[in-house]
Amino acid sequence: MADYLDDLRLAHVLADAADAATTARFQALDLKVETKPDMTPVSEADKAAEELIRGRLQRDRPGDSVLGEEFGVEGTGPRRWVIDPIDGTKNYVRGVPVWATLIALTEESEGGYEPVVGVVSAPALGRRWWAAKGHGAFTGRDLASGTPLHVSRVGRLADASFAYSSVTGWEERGRLDSFLDLGRKVWRTRAYGDFWPYMMVAEGSVDLCAEPELSLWDMAANAIIVTEAGGTFTGLDGRPGPYGGNAAASNGLLHDELLGHLGSRD
Repeated sequence: MADYLDDLRLAHVLADAADAATTARFQALDLKVETKPDMTPVSEADKAAEELIRGRLQRDRPGDSVLGEEFGVEGTGPRRWVIDPIDGTKNYVRGVPVWATLIALTEESEGGYEPVVGVVSAPALGRRWWAAKGHGAFTGRDLASGTPLHVSRVGRLADASFAYSSVTGWEERGRLDSFLDLGRKVWRTRAYGDFWPYMMVAEGSVDLCAEPELSLWDMAANAIIVTEAGGTFTGLDGRPGPYGGNAAASNGLLHDELLGHLGSRD
């Protein structure tokens, strides 16, 4: 059985390179920002970070394929790296420090591709989280100084903290009433957004989070970190993994109740 530790070490090297590129342009007055066809922003830093990661993978893992937000799919095979060079670009271009590079390795299995390595690096926050299948999840500055992550043991909605990205996404999908009902039943709600709620679930400071529309690169690294920390990561339809186009993550104890409020009813 593969231990994925060499891949995890490489993912940290990739994250180091991306951090250097993104922090160098963070809050730059001359940062170039364009609008993609889906009306979301993309900065020169997004493209530069993904190009750096792809170049290193082409050298060190030439047999692996790559899927990235900015440049699509390259290559085929049983192993695929999934990259979001800057998760939280809207924050990045406005000078808000809540953004991160997400790097995951997925491997072909009976049910499709499964995340087996994940690194989430948020240099403006001074934080990094990572996991490899069968080795647990950690946070710290590097592999040598990692602290193990564990989800919370909160077992009642009335005691739970629920995180999300925005209200409008739920409204656009006709689920605003269910979203608000869940918000009324939990102890606390906060809209941290993007990668951060999933990392908080993994480290036990948040108990539930969900988003109604996401891409694979938004979720692959988050999914392996949450599950290796002892949590549950599914689509809103309850299917395990990051392939449902949306996400529900929890400490596991509250997952059925989370899906009961926000799960797909199509």
